[in-house]
Amino acid sequence: MTENELNQNVAQGLYLPLMEAFYTLQGEGYHKGSAAYFVRIGGCDVGCHWCDVKESWNAKLHPPTGIVSIVEEAKKSSDTVVVTGGEPLMWPMDPLTTELKSKGISTHIETSGAYSLSGEWDWFCLSPKKTKLPTPEAYAAADELKMIIHNQNDFKFAEEQAAKVGENCILFLQPEWSKRDQMMPEMVDYVLKNPRWKVSLQTHKYLNIP
Repeated sequence: MTENELNQNVAQGLYLPLMEAFYTLQGEGYHKGSAAYFVRIGGCDVGCHWCDVKESWNAKLHPPTGIVSIVEEAKKSSDTVVVTGGEPLMWPMDPLTTELKSKGISTHIETSGAYSLSGEWDWFCLSPKKTKLPTPEAYAAADELKMIIHNQNDFKFAEEQAAKVGENCILFLQPEWSKRDQMMPEMVDYVLKNPRWKVSLQTHKYLNIP
């Protein structure tokens, strides 16, 4: 395949810049504790200063990988795939989710929602960032809103974002890992006063698994 052909395949979503893929337990949010196959796609320009996978930001560092190969590997491990990043919606997701669903695999995504919505998702985890807000379609699609709490101002931002999702969307507050000891008491107090919110923890980090 020529470089031009490869670039065309990436532009169409037939190949994706794959950073890593692995079978583990979902560590966060609604499905925490459940087994799933994670597909981490390279490329992100949202630029969260506390991001724990900054190595995902530069898509050129991650080899374009055919979606058929990605799905074949996923099928060996699980009937649930979580597509994450980076920011996966930077790339067309329809070919990947079509291929996954043809194999009977449930499709989940973790996204900032900052790019046009593509793909067919059984579970849509939206985690908005102040630097690049979600699209209207992302708010409408969200099954789960996961707000990262780094400081006091983030509670206000969380409420602003919660006002934009559907009434059935499940609301989570999650401490930024480096600030967890400082912010957890604040979060517990906030949820006690605002019980429509739930607390999400990065349990995979406590369990020392990927």
